[in-house]
This record gives sequence, structure tokens and C-alpha cells, in this order.
Amino acid sequence: MTAGVRSRIREWCSFRNLFLLIFLLGILLRFLSLDLKLFHHDEAIHAWFSYRLMTEGIYAYEPMYHGPFLYYVTAGMFTLFGDSDLVARILPALFGVAIIPLIYWIYRMGYLDQRQTLIAGLFIALSPCLVYFSRFLRHDIFQLFFTVLILAALIAYTERGQLRYALLAGFAIGGGMTLKEDMPIFLLILATFAIYLLLTKKIRLPETWLRDSIALVVVALAVMVIFYSSFGAHFEIIETGWIDAYKHWASMHGMCRICGPWFFYILLFLLYEVPIILLAVYGSAQFAIRHNPLPRIAFSLKNHFSGKNGLMGAEENQGDIPQPAVPWNKKEIFFLFCIYWMVVTLAAYAYIGEKVPWLIIHQLFPMILVSVYLMTEKKMYIALAGCIFLVLMTWHVALVPADINEPIVQVQNSEDMRTVMKLIDVSDTVVIASENYWPLPWYYRGDKWEKMRFYGKLVDAGTISSVNPDLVITHDMSSYPALEGYDKATYKLSYWFSIYDNEHRIPEYYLKRDGKLGSINIDVFTKPGLYEKANVSFPAIQQSAALTTEEPASQSRQRWDQKLANITVRMFGPDSYQKSEG
Repeated sequence: MTAGVRSRIREWCSFRNLFLLIFLLGILLRFLSLDLKLFHHDEAIHAWFSYRLMTEGIYAYEPMYHGPFLYYVTAGMFTLFGDSDLVARILPALFGVAIIPLIYWIYRMGYLDQRQTLIAGLFIALSPCLVYFSRFLRHDIFQLFFTVLILAALIAYTERGQLRYALLAGFAIGGGMTLKEDMPIFLLILATFAIYLLLTKKIRLPETWLRDSIALVVVALAVMVIFYSSFGAHFEIIETGWIDAYKHWASMHGMCRICGPWFFYILLFLLYEVPIILLAVYGSAQFAIRHNPLPRIAFSLKNHFSGKNGLMGAEENQGDIPQPAVPWNKKEIFFLFCIYWMVVTLAAYAYIGEKVPWLIIHQLFPMILVSVYLMTEKKMYIALAGCIFLVLMTWHVALVPADINEPIVQVQNSEDMRTVMKLIDVSDTVVIASENYWPLPWYYRGDKWEKMRFYGKLVDAGTISSVNPDLVITHDMSSYPALEGYDKATYKLSYWFSIYDNEHRIPEYYLKRDGKLGSINIDVFTKPGLYEKANVSFPAIQQSAALTTEEPASQSRQRWDQKLANITVRMFGPDSYQKSEG
């Protein structure tokens, strides 16, 4: 290889080019086949709210469905580009990938070196959890973006003391507070660490800090008032909304609606983010060793009790004095904050009663920063090797067009529903005699819902006969043994990782990622010829049977499975889609 070629390769592999490549990789993984998977239940509900906001102008803050930011920006996207699964997921993907440049910004301010920046950016680009929830219409990826933006803006403000960075931080705080009710956790972490820095004089504030702080608060409150009041339509929310939010989420924590052990998220890290959590533990140990005050404290106490004056009390002990700790420069202070952030978030979400997979990303990001502490060449190669695992898991959870047996999906609408919707599409009249029916309201929104006859529960066969539908949908646990003149098949409506069926084979499951799924199933009754009309195949008997529980389940298990599924599917009462039969 000639010197010229080597020179061009080194030039191409410059830090900026490598970071740009990582950024492009992050874009690819988030936007590739963005509408590959059917909407999650929560996605369908959030999209439907946004659709109603666009078409009817209807929205008022309700704590159960979190803050208004997602609904307004998604409604805006629908207005500009049309309402579809793909359009609904564009903004989550954009906000998710936008976190990567913020890492570069932190590097430019001198808080990360080039190796740390590249590995942190690569981890963010490849992380299975960050990729999965960047392709997912929920509030959390927006919240994480604003969280990192707050951090970057405040770092810039402490470095340069310019008002614009305080205003940017205020905007980001307001944006974060209009998304999820757990945003104050990060703000509390920031506030307590800032107090520590001020008390220990590790930071100096600009002379204009009071003016800038007031401006920050004003901007944050303005953003919150605008969104929570629905741009002035519901000012009463400003007075009562925050109280209602606190009461609701406190009650949810007390109810333990979606319970899990305190180490729930540790298990998810071990399933999807093994290289990151291991390097984060190692990084924390590196930091602790470098800043360990115990040897100097012990030496000082030894001299004190031996009658010697402090560390320098006796010449004969001069050579035994421990070396000074690593100086507290801005990089070390930054990583101290990252460790504090990581530990507090892990503890907070371990304590919070509700355990849902998307909350892992708020714990994952500070863990990524801690993992790149003291990024030696050897540690860098270990991190790069770990990226192989991240790529495989990202491909598995985010880019496989099938129902996957993974806890990350929580309660996901099954790909089986695509077949059901093909049958609905060629039907003139459809009866839904079940309380479990999402995501159908989203996929048959607007005029398309006119073909539906919605009852919300099982009705007598005579009522079905009077309507004479082409297709009838019921819950398989509350269904008809048969309907005269109809063929019957069973499909998964929604599914989840079944701990009951996998708890005795965890090591095997970890390697194979196979096993049984828990599911809510629907019975679909169709008139003869409907499958041919929809150009789909009628399922084999054994296929249908396999969808139901293969082993007799206890009543408690059935109740739990039903409860778990209904957490996200029963968001609206039957009256929401009750249609007049007249």
C-alpha cells in the first residue's frame, strides 16, 4: 500500500468523518422500514388522539395519557404529510437520532475526548432500546431528547455565560415538562448536583446568573402554559392539572398496576444492553479508584492519633504519603454528575411501582456516558466488540417483521391483525362484540368506521343475525361456539412475553429468544368466500388451536393475563365508538 493511499485512508477516517458515519448509521436504523411493525396499542391511541386534534380540534390534558406535546406535534405532522403509521413515527425517529449530535456538542465544549465521543455516539446509534423506542410513538424518546438538550445547554451556559443558552435550557425544560410526569426526576437530579457544586465551589456562576435564571424559568413556564392550556382553550388546566397529574400517578404507583421486581430494568439491560451496562460498571469502578479519598483520610487519622501534625507531621513519613487524588477538572466533574445521574435514575425507577420497558431509556443514557469514562485503546476495542451484540439485538427487536418473544414489546398488537384487517377491508358490515378491539379505531378512523357496528361486549346471536354482517369479532374467552352460516378462526389480537412459559428455561431463552407468547385472542367469524375475496388463506385448525392456551391455566393466571393486556387496550369506554343502529 502506497503512502498516498494510507494518507487518504487516514484522512477519510478522521474523527469528524467517523462521527458523521455514526450519525448516518443512527438515521438508517431509525428510518429503515419505519412502518414495518403494526402499531403498538399505545401508539394507536396516541395517533388517534392526534388525529382527532387535527380533524376536530379536540384536546384537553388528561394525566393518564401524559402531556400534550406529542399530540400537537403529531397532529401537525398529519396536517402536513397525511395521517399514517409512517408519518406518526417520523418525529420520534427524528428526535431519537437528534440525540447523537448533542453528544458532539458536549465534545466541542471539552467534556468528552474523541474516543469517548465516538463510542458514546456509536452506543446511542446502535442501542436496541434507543432504536426500538425511536421507532415508537410514545412520549419517552421526545423526553430523552429534551433531557440531553437541557444538559448540553446548561453546560454551554456555564462555559460561556450567554443568555441564549439559558433560554435554550428553559425551552428544553418546558418541552420536557409537557411530555411525561416523571420529567421532574431529572430536574431534581440537576438541582441537587448544582447545589453540591456551589457549596463545594467547583463551579462559578456568571455575574448575570440571576437575570438569566429568571429568563430560563419564564421561558419554561411559557412553554408549559401554552401547551397545557391547549393554546389558551383550557386555562383551567393550569390551576388543577399539576395536582391531578400528581394524584393520578401517585395512585398508579400505589396500585402497582404493572408491577415488577425492583431489578426489573437490570434484567432488561442484561437482555439488550449487556456491553453498555458492563462498561458502565467498569467505568464507575475506574472513577472510584481514581478519586478514592480513603487512603489519604486513613493516613491523616493515623498521624493524628499518633500525635503527628496532619499529613506532613513527620519527615520520616513523607515518602508514605498517598498521592493526591485526580484533580477535579471539568471532565471529572462531568463524569461525577453522570454517575450520580445514573445511580439516582436506577434507584428512582426501581422504586416506582409501574414497570414498563420504555422507561429504560432514561436510565440508559447516563449509563452510556459512564461507560465511556477513561476510554483507553483496550477499552475502546472491547466496546467495539460489544457493538456486535447491540447490532444483532437491534436487528432482532426493531427490524424483524414478526411477533417477537421479547419483554421490550410490553403489550404489542399482533401481526395477525394484518390478516384480520384484510378481511375487514373487503367486508361491507363488521360487528365488534368485544371490549378488546384496539388498534381498529386507528386503522378505521373517520369514514372507514361507518362499516363497523360496535357493541363492546358479547351480544345474543339474534342481534348478529339482524345486522347480517360479513364479519364478526369477539373475544375468544367470551365468544360463540359457532354462528350459523359463518366460518370461525382464532387470531392473536395482542401479545406479550410470557414469564409463566419461560421462567423454567431462562438461560435457554436468553440464547434462543424463543418460546411461548402470552396473548389476547379474538374469534373472527366470516361469511363463506370472504377469505378468497381478501386473497388470504383460511388458517389451519392446528394453527388456530395453537393460539389459545395449550395447558389449562389457573384462574389467577387468566386474570393476570387479561389485566396485563387491558392496561393499554381499554383506554376508552364502549360509548366511544357506539354507533346508532337506526
